[in-house]
Amino acid sequence: MTRRFLSSLPLASLAVALLAGSLAGCAPLLIAGAASTALMASDRRSSGAQIDDEAIELRAAARLSEAMGDRVHISVTSYNRQVLLTGEAPTEALRERAEQIVGRVDNVRMVVNEIGIASPTTLPQRSGDVLITGKVRASYVDASDLQANAVKVVTERGVVYLMGRVTQREAERATSIARQINGVQKVVRVFEIVTPEDLRQAGMPAPTREAVAPAPQPAAVAPAAQPEPAGAVTSPVR
Repeated sequence: MTRRFLSSLPLASLAVALLAGSLAGCAPLLIAGAASTALMASDRRSSGAQIDDEAIELRAAARLSEAMGDRVHISVTSYNRQVLLTGEAPTEALRERAEQIVGRVDNVRMVVNEIGIASPTTLPQRSGDVLITGKVRASYVDASDLQANAVKVVTERGVVYLMGRVTQREAERATSIARQINGVQKVVRVFEIVTPEDLRQAGMPAPTREAVAPAPQPAAVAPAAQPEPAGAVTSPVR
């Protein structure tokens, strides 16, 4: 019955049906590819920096594993070629050695060493950290005045580390939101502070609801000191 029915269809109709089925099968791949492209385009890093960050994380993790094996538990997170090291090492010597190893990886411009001198965390602890990270990210998505993908979130032992290229207002807002999440012990900011103008000149997504810059002050009045110079990579702020 089925064969007879198919053979009675005009060739043009059959071709259309087959093409539609083929496209339907490819739809998930097309959607996934489009989503990946959209995320890369909305990232505040250049495409080259995004690729370098991926390579840095892979190379650094491989070198740490080769040099130290299971004596340490270290996570490597790179953002705009700035590397954050979190986790645990049993001795200060191994902690410092990990920083030296990662610092020699190609394209690394700075290493922020937040490795604790302690035993490796347990599986339940790491699961709790993953849950906290998810809650923080979800809260950023819900915030109408913050671009969620402008901030990278890393959690270790209940301590939330925030990375990204953000304005001073965004840094304060992201920190405030993270501090309100249950289970967060402390928030450490490892941001690269930029101005809205810096982002616009670089062709990056502009901040949401960024405060308007104040009018220039009279010459007789000294300008107020800025909390962070534009483009500066901050030391960890707790």
